[in-house]
Amino acid sequence: MKVTISDVAKLAGVSTATVSHTINNTRYVSNETKEKVYRAIEELGYTPDASARSFRTGKKKIIGFIVPDIANKFFATMIESVEKYLSANGYQLIIANTRENMDREETNIRLLTAGMVDGLLVASTMDDFQRFDALIPAGFPVVLVDRIFETKKYSSVCVSNFQPIYRSVCRLAGKGDQRIGIIGGLPRLSSTQERISAYRQAVADCGLPEDEHLIQYGDSLENSACACLDQLLERKCDAIIVCQGLMASETIIYLHQKGIQLAQDIDLVSFVDYDSDVYALYANQMDSIIQPVEDLGQAAGEQILRRVDTADKHIYALVGGNRSYRA
Repeated sequence: MKVTISDVAKLAGVSTATVSHTINNTRYVSNETKEKVYRAIEELGYTPDASARSFRTGKKKIIGFIVPDIANKFFATMIESVEKYLSANGYQLIIANTRENMDREETNIRLLTAGMVDGLLVASTMDDFQRFDALIPAGFPVVLVDRIFETKKYSSVCVSNFQPIYRSVCRLAGKGDQRIGIIGGLPRLSSTQERISAYRQAVADCGLPEDEHLIQYGDSLENSACACLDQLLERKCDAIIVCQGLMASETIIYLHQKGIQLAQDIDLVSFVDYDSDVYALYANQMDSIIQPVEDLGQAAGEQILRRVDTADKHIYALVGGNRSYRA
């Protein structure tokens, strides 16, 4: 049975009008009462209909951005770029951090779409589109950033990485490398799936040994690369591709600590998605796949404001102008 605003009011111990004013920010409501209402919304899983609330009462000039790890410089750089663009257009940015936890993402989506923001940017960690889609109120402006779903319902801004990975494997094979390992991110993410798919295709096309143990998975959080590296080094890899910037930095440091010299003892292909002294120091000893993270952030800002403007005019298009970049 669908949860109603009356259910929220009853649980929070307030009137339905107070719930409405809290969600739509149309009248003063004390912080204590707001907390009761938002707790009730979260507990019940209430999802307001976007077409019935803030779009008719005025914009809040606030955009939400749900990211998997604010400590990851890739996302920190993107956040800065998004915020710069939004600020120049009179908007503020609210950040929610999921730490790659799907339950935390669900909670943040529910709270932010319950009248707190005009639109939402999401670098989703969800593995189920239906679960994600069920959380989004009808007509609410959403743009997926960096990570997408097979179902193309929402606008998206992402980087295309199939060709860079494919070419990297072929280039390494052309140099004589035979055992090329790869470290991907979380297997459920679209970005990881695309990169691993490109790796598998290139390995097959180049006639290299197809060894599943040469594919290792970390994540976008700190300290996930070392265990993967131990596995690949144990299997005598002569080259490694690292598909994520934070793990790439950890890889360079870890190999240096073990006395393994880049370009001599092992070849390395690294994603570079933010400025780092580590990248600069070893730039001439490895191949780099440059990600235009600042452009990605600006494009995300442009796209979400376009979606907000569309919603404000009561035009609820399901899919609009997906935008992608090649690394």
